[in-house]
Amino acid sequence: MIRARLPWAPLAALILAQICYPLTGGTTRAGLTVATVVLGWLLSVGHALLTRGAHTAVALVAVVTGGGFAVEAIGVATGFPFGTYDYSGELGPKLAGVPLIIPLAWTWMAWPAWLTAVRLVRSRLARIALSAVGLAAWDLFLDPQMVAEGYWTWRDATPALPGLPGIPVSNYLGWLGFAVLLAVALRPLAGPSVDRVDGRDAPMFALYLWTYASSVLAHAVFLRLPASALWGAAGMAVAAVPLAVTLWRARRDRAAEPEPAPRVDAPA
Repeated sequence: MIRARLPWAPLAALILAQICYPLTGGTTRAGLTVATVVLGWLLSVGHALLTRGAHTAVALVAVVTGGGFAVEAIGVATGFPFGTYDYSGELGPKLAGVPLIIPLAWTWMAWPAWLTAVRLVRSRLARIALSAVGLAAWDLFLDPQMVAEGYWTWRDATPALPGLPGIPVSNYLGWLGFAVLLAVALRPLAGPSVDRVDGRDAPMFALYLWTYASSVLAHAVFLRLPASALWGAAGMAVAAVPLAVTLWRARRDRAAEPEPAPRVDAPA
């Protein structure tokens, strides 16, 4: 029971950090961004470790953190698959031109996106597709926010989505393609335990839904990025809305179940 409750603590810390984000600026905001990503990585990897064991946690880190660093390094060096871009120095130390926190961000959201897909659909192909969309759609919030802060810059931002200048469409397509590869690789390496969800996964579902709802609110109101609020709301809704409905129905059904009759022992 205690192990199942442990992920709620870093989730609470992450939510607090994200609430503070629009209230800060400059180097404080950049430091808070780094801290939030580290918290998200610890939350997802820690949850995988506590609920499914070391094998799954190591596979998650190897596939998503390792793969995330590799694809970012390739992207910075060649422009493939996202487009040509450069990171500023505000996100901490770099290796091969990539801030070390960037692959942690991939891991932070890839795990709840995968578990959301497992909760919603049964077939392997459907899970791969939905988890990839659920992860890639997050970037409809992330990239406009980070570009507005100057954390990275695109050299050629055309063609761009309407209302989202400065970010090429190739970036979102690259995210989607790589997210598919992550989902394809995760299941064979992590093992069959990642094909099941239960009550222990509530923190990850809360993380996914919080990310969706808070991002819409933050972009629309606090960050003054209404276009990314709309694009992100539409994109992440593909997974977030069915998840919210499914969890609400499950909760309603449990509440409607009659309580078991008290046991009456026969007289001796």
